[in-house]
Amino acid sequence: MGIEVYCPMVSEVRQWSDRKKKVNTPLFSCYVFVKLKEKEREQVFQVTGVVRYLFWLGKPAIVKEEEILTIRNWVEDDNVLEMVVADFSPGDRIIIPNGVLKDQEVLIKDVGKNKMRLVLLGLGCTVTVKIRDVV
Repeated sequence: MGIEVYCPMVSEVRQWSDRKKKVNTPLFSCYVFVKLKEKEREQVFQVTGVVRYLFWLGKPAIVKEEEILTIRNWVEDDNVLEMVVADFSPGDRIIIPNGVLKDQEVLIKDVGKNKMRLVLLGLGCTVTVKIRDVV
């Protein structure tokens, strides 16, 4: 169809009664990011299983390219051990001065020794990032 799509995938260990297995699952269940022009918006409904767009404040949610790149970097970063997505919660708005999120505007929910909860403004959700100990 010529539509650029992105579905961030993460590996997780699933437990069955007789074994454990590492499986790839979508970071955002039931979401696929699409990049298209406004006039092409209806095209995605030709795909079986597509129900609707995600809305934010009464309009279709628009995710900035930088936010997609940030998610892609997190998913591909070996230092990020685990990500959990939760509903949007308000917090303090800041611009990250350095690192993978340099110059990104986020809302900080909490910061722990090896864990941070950041609110991605464009998606309206909280991402929990667990960071490996650096020795």
